[in-house]
Amino acid sequence: MQPLTLRRLLLRCAALAAVLFVVVVLALKLGAVQVSLYGLARELIRFALHQTSELPSNYSLIIFDIRLPRIFLGVFVGASLAVAGTSFQALLRNPLADPYVLGVSSGAAVGAILAYMIEPHLGLAPDVAVLLTPLGAFMGALVTIAGVYLLGQRDGEIDSTTLLLGGIITASFLNALIMLLLNLISERDHGGMSFWLMGDLSTPLQSNLQWIIRVGFFLAAGAIYTTASDLNLLLAGEKEAIHLGVDVRRVRIVVYVAASILTGLAVSVSGAIGYVGLLVPHVMRMIFGSDHRILLPTAAFGGAIAVVLADMLARTVVAPGELPVGAMTALAGAPLFIYLLRRRMG
Repeated sequence: MQPLTLRRLLLRCAALAAVLFVVVVLALKLGAVQVSLYGLARELIRFALHQTSELPSNYSLIIFDIRLPRIFLGVFVGASLAVAGTSFQALLRNPLADPYVLGVSSGAAVGAILAYMIEPHLGLAPDVAVLLTPLGAFMGALVTIAGVYLLGQRDGEIDSTTLLLGGIITASFLNALIMLLLNLISERDHGGMSFWLMGDLSTPLQSNLQWIIRVGFFLAAGAIYTTASDLNLLLAGEKEAIHLGVDVRRVRIVVYVAASILTGLAVSVSGAIGYVGLLVPHVMRMIFGSDHRILLPTAAFGGAIAVVLADMLARTVVAPGELPVGAMTALAGAPLFIYLLRRRMG
């Protein structure tokens, strides 16, 4: 493993940031209504120079009121799921682990739906009520990963195969519970909730929720990054890591709680977008290696690129209609999951 330098880290992140910028420009340009590069550049320059008019143009409404907010949301969701998936794969030493496969996304979705159902009966102030769904998603994710962790234990240690099977079974049970809960909500909300569960970035967020999501992401991702060196040592096994001075119990708690926060926040605002936490870490690992001090930030950029690209395709493939973002990520993620499973069995 090469020694980490700030220059190496910044160069890799800068390269991915350039790719993300190109994808964002394409996402702003493409859609049901095509925006020319000239019109896009003109509106961005006007915005940068604060040259706004009382009657905004159609391009301005499309770019700043519709597309740019969902692109920013896609960046956050993709980065959160990719960082959570990378940390789960390292901690559990299982290349198939990610929030979706382990059932954490489904658990977060159950928590979000329950919070949505009980919120009207609590009589909370609007500023407080908007926080109930992210809190429910986080609690659902945390309870799910705790249950999967207990199922995966054997003689006090994590058995990778048992844990993966426990996650798949848990996800199946939670998906059945989601179907039950959907039948208990009103018909008016049923269609929108079903589409949201398959991945939806079109719902605008209130300003106070945006700040909570941003702060939550940086705190949780930063907490996971503090364990990057320990995750490198854990790849050799828990006993070996303990002999090398790693506090495995502390690393488990930090990663499980922080990854659950990232998953819960992502699911609460976008639904269950699958396979991002599985696909992106493997791609970044093939390109940049397995040093988690580099892998975690590059996975965040890679996840943002993947989700923004998937959302752009979801908006353009059947334009003026729209597909769920989760359907686009599944088209790429499911074949990779099968390939990894076959290679692991071989």
